[in-house]
Amino acid sequence: MIPSAEADDVGLEIDPDEQERLLSVGPADVSAAPELTFARNVFVPLTTACRYTCTYCTYYDPPGEASLLSPEELREICREGAGAGCTEALFTFGDDPDDRYEAIYEQLQSYGHDSIHSYLREACEIALEEGLLPHANPGDQTREQMSQVADVNASMGVMLETTADVPAHAGSRRKEPGQRLTTIRTAGELGIPFTTGILVGIGEDWTDRAESLLAIAQLHERYGHIQEVIVQPVSPNERWDGGRPDLATMRRTVAMARAALPEEISVQVPPNLARTRELLDCGVDDLGGVSPVTDDHVNPEYAWPALAELRAIADSAGVPLRERLPVYERYVDEAWLGEPVLEAIRAEDDAGERFRAVLSEHDG
Repeated sequence: MIPSAEADDVGLEIDPDEQERLLSVGPADVSAAPELTFARNVFVPLTTACRYTCTYCTYYDPPGEASLLSPEELREICREGAGAGCTEALFTFGDDPDDRYEAIYEQLQSYGHDSIHSYLREACEIALEEGLLPHANPGDQTREQMSQVADVNASMGVMLETTADVPAHAGSRRKEPGQRLTTIRTAGELGIPFTTGILVGIGEDWTDRAESLLAIAQLHERYGHIQEVIVQPVSPNERWDGGRPDLATMRRTVAMARAALPEEISVQVPPNLARTRELLDCGVDDLGGVSPVTDDHVNPEYAWPALAELRAIADSAGVPLRERLPVYERYVDEAWLGEPVLEAIRAEDDAGERFRAVLSEHDG
């Protein structure tokens, strides 16, 4: 349940009747999507530092071990991705990593930056120069931080995970649902196309899942900025031995997501983490960003499927598979995108032609 103070902070009021309705939804109550989409990306872990220490996450490294990619490394990764036909540079890092990692802060200073968000802006500019559209997923952000990079991002994102206060977020630096909701609201206020999602199996119950999905839907109703919602199962790894949700749980949760969200919002499941073929009839219409050149650095034990496997997944459902950009077509205009991103999409160069070809394919 969203603590009342946090719900008030973001102006949410979850309707109990709507919540009860959603709790009754199952796979038989939704329809399979007429097509599946995916984005071709390059995964760029800007730094492995994070202020949080969530018990299910293998992404963060402790102080003294965390790394920060150099501008030269960033450029090489982006260049390789563009050369492989990718359209998206997915930038990830932990929440406010320069807040508790002195070595990371000192390294940022050596690159001429006073914060990780200042450096993120340079990273996005490098991606654009190399022919990729940036999608930054840097955790909780203030309005100032998000504003600093909004115009050089095609879209941005943060996983809500859950509105529940779960033990998996415990510790001296616990993750607060209200902060995530505020970040999603701020993106709407700034007019940023946005991706969010829920993490299934970290201690939340069915009521929490319904509440989380309705909170996302309510924020989208207000701002119109949510382009996709990920339904992601927690996966066993070296830090998490609490198991993973079973297939029945995932099927019901995906169906609830489809029923809770407006039709224009895609429901995504990550094909390297979920039994995708057995979820397609529950309303899945997107397979997320898949990289032909980099690992899933958040879930390194779970390899991306090859493009041929994505086609096989679509074929198993008898639907077409279409590539998309990191920003959905309805947001490709001046009202939603900054000039640097629009210039990249409209440019008369190889990258611009690649972006427009993807848009044309998705128009179908």
